[in-house]
Amino acid sequence: MKASAEAICESSAVDRGWAVVLADLFKARLTSLVLLTTLVGYYCGRQGKALDAMLLLHTLGGTGLLACGASALNQYLEREWDSLMKRTASRPLPAGEMQPLTVLFLGACVSVIGMFWLAVKVNLITSFLGGLTLASYVFIYTPLKRCTPLNTLIGAIPGALPPLMGWSAAYGEVTIAGWSLFGILMFWQLPHFLAIAWMYRDEYEQAGYRMLPVVDPTGDQTSRQAVSHCFGLIPMTLAPFVFRVAGEVYLFGALILGMFFLWCAIQFARQLTRESARRLFFASIMYLPLLLGLLVLDRN
Repeated sequence: MKASAEAICESSAVDRGWAVVLADLFKARLTSLVLLTTLVGYYCGRQGKALDAMLLLHTLGGTGLLACGASALNQYLEREWDSLMKRTASRPLPAGEMQPLTVLFLGACVSVIGMFWLAVKVNLITSFLGGLTLASYVFIYTPLKRCTPLNTLIGAIPGALPPLMGWSAAYGEVTIAGWSLFGILMFWQLPHFLAIAWMYRDEYEQAGYRMLPVVDPTGDQTSRQAVSHCFGLIPMTLAPFVFRVAGEVYLFGALILGMFFLWCAIQFARQLTRESARRLFFASIMYLPLLLGLLVLDRN
């Protein structure tokens, strides 16, 4: 049996090139989302100033390295439990494609370089926010996943900080308008992550993660939180209009998108099936880029 497992790992390492392995280790899709929200935050934070291409490059470069480092460190800490879940068993560590110490060293180095890059080439505020994102994701959210169902709410904090980092990089400081972008990402993440957790609740339970759908077998709390956060998201998305970051086209579009997202959450609450959770998940990944696109197109 051990020989067979080693053969499978060896075959997997041969089949997947290093670029694919590193993309998996650094969670390329998640990192892309981080960079997208950072870019939008930067664009909105310019507030009429000319685009500084080099500053934008430094902001995205440092933020990208921090995101990559956080993902690697997260996988290092969760390597034992990742092997117990089908959706994560093919990651580089449980698949035997990389060694734990290598991932730890790589994640730490990339994170430190990213923080220093932001501090030297952008500003100290953005570097501090980046460090806060890293620390809250790796050292607070990650261990809490095995302790309390509140982990999803807490985990939304590091996920919502990148647009604020982009804002602070362009504007030079953190303002209430920048915090409104943080609020949008904060409210959006809860329905998004709850849909994922509902779809994979059996795997999370098997691995010992205390996600809300695991400790809420009837789904009452899960559905209420998904719907309530979609309700809260709608007025939060109006904040950029109130603070004159975006115009009326954005306002109208944000209301339409918000109602659609809320409708999907209500349908999920009514049915509580894997299919309705999947529809809510896909609605969430359509909603965010459309909303951000409107924010960019109709920026004041």
